[in-house]
Amino acid sequence: MALTHFRISAYILSHRVYQAIVPILILQAILYASRAPLGSEAAVLTDSAALIIPMLAWSTRSLLDTEPDEQRIVSATTAGGRGRELAAGLLAALTVNLIFAAFALACGLIMGISAAPAPDVLAAAISLHILAALAGLALGALTSRAILPSPALSIMALLFGYLAMLLISITPAFWLTVPVTAWMKAAGAGALVSDLPVLAGASALWCAVGLAGYAWLRRTRP
Repeated sequence: MALTHFRISAYILSHRVYQAIVPILILQAILYASRAPLGSEAAVLTDSAALIIPMLAWSTRSLLDTEPDEQRIVSATTAGGRGRELAAGLLAALTVNLIFAAFALACGLIMGISAAPAPDVLAAAISLHILAALAGLALGALTSRAILPSPALSIMALLFGYLAMLLISITPAFWLTVPVTAWMKAAGAGALVSDLPVLAGASALWCAVGLAGYAWLRRTRP
């Protein structure tokens, strides 16, 4: 926990946090420039969860890259092993992502809709924002410096990774990725609550595989 707190503090004090805050604020301003009409609560809140993923991935990548490689080695030694150092980094990034996701959801509830959503729609929206935080965590971790040392390749992998999510999730093979486009289609069709178990299951599976892949790749990398 001490290392987790240290990494969050370093992320904030290094001002890297603003690289995520500014785009998120811009996104909220664009999404909620005007309130959506009655009956579109599910679609509005789902769009928020789907569109914030690349920003959460960027936040994760920035947080994990705040420490120099040498400092990560020192942190692993101090914390008692590479596994604890890895877990602390992921926990720190997930904490920040959840805060950003909660902020995005709050903006949608306060500024984006004309009436309070039904309880089941609200529960679905909360679930999707949590999944967005996890998806951003996995995508950001896989494109962090420990995995892709080249900044150019890292940024391109992050952007194309999110684009792949969008494209794959409009195909019958949507279960191979986080089906963000399918989230939005289901919400627009009024089927978000009924389709949520399948969509959430596919999303959680991809996140679990992505984080497992990150942990496996970090075995031999500082």
